[in-house]
Amino acid sequence: MISSLAHIDPAARLGEGVKVEPFAVIHGDVTIGDGTWIGSGAVIYDGARIGRNCRIFNGASISAIPQDLKFSGEETTLEIGDNTTVREFTTLNRGTRARGMTTIGSNCLLMAYVHVAHDCSVGDNVIMVAHSAIAGEVVLGDWVIMGGGAMAHQFVHIGAHTIIGGAGKVRMDVPPYIKADRDPLAYMGLNTTGLERRGFTKEKMHELHEVYRSYYNMGMNGSKALEYISGNFASTPERDHILDFIKNSSRGVIRGR
Repeated sequence: MISSLAHIDPAARLGEGVKVEPFAVIHGDVTIGDGTWIGSGAVIYDGARIGRNCRIFNGASISAIPQDLKFSGEETTLEIGDNTTVREFTTLNRGTRARGMTTIGSNCLLMAYVHVAHDCSVGDNVIMVAHSAIAGEVVLGDWVIMGGGAMAHQFVHIGAHTIIGGAGKVRMDVPPYIKADRDPLAYMGLNTTGLERRGFTKEKMHELHEVYRSYYNMGMNGSKALEYISGNFASTPERDHILDFIKNSSRGVIRGR
């Protein structure tokens, strides 16, 4: 299961059934869960904590030191959940003292040439399409899809179940459950296809649509719109999640189209 042409530090901790292809390099302070496959030419650096049944394709760089001038050699980690696939030539950097770790959830798909910078938090079931990239300390909620070539500015938060259009430039926070596209990036309606696939009912999507219609299309400023939504929509987990996301946004949220 482990090629004699791979270089594996004796201190690395590999689970049962791990397969390592020729010319892969695994450093010492590394943990790899059961059943994970490491492709040819992948490099797994110190600080990597990789879950079970992951697939790391050729040329991927996992847990390299941050591309951040403030990094001064502190011990940090890059943590990947179970059943996540990392495709060719993806670069995933470990954390800095800012957060101490970069985390990527379970059941994610990071396609070729994706970049995840230091101290990011990527949720479960996230898809980052080829050539998309997120800068340091970006947060992606569960089920986010980053379209091909999409880029997120440092510190941006993107809410759960949101899809970012291809080549989108994410400079402000993006609330949950929506589609965002154009330049500058704008609210384009609910992510109805994604929500349907994940079991959201028509009634729930109608509720979400009305909440966002109130925020973006009724001519109120942000604070007035939040007051209106709080007073005119019954409290549900989804409504409250939207309100909390917008209220806690430090960069402000994207505007309507």
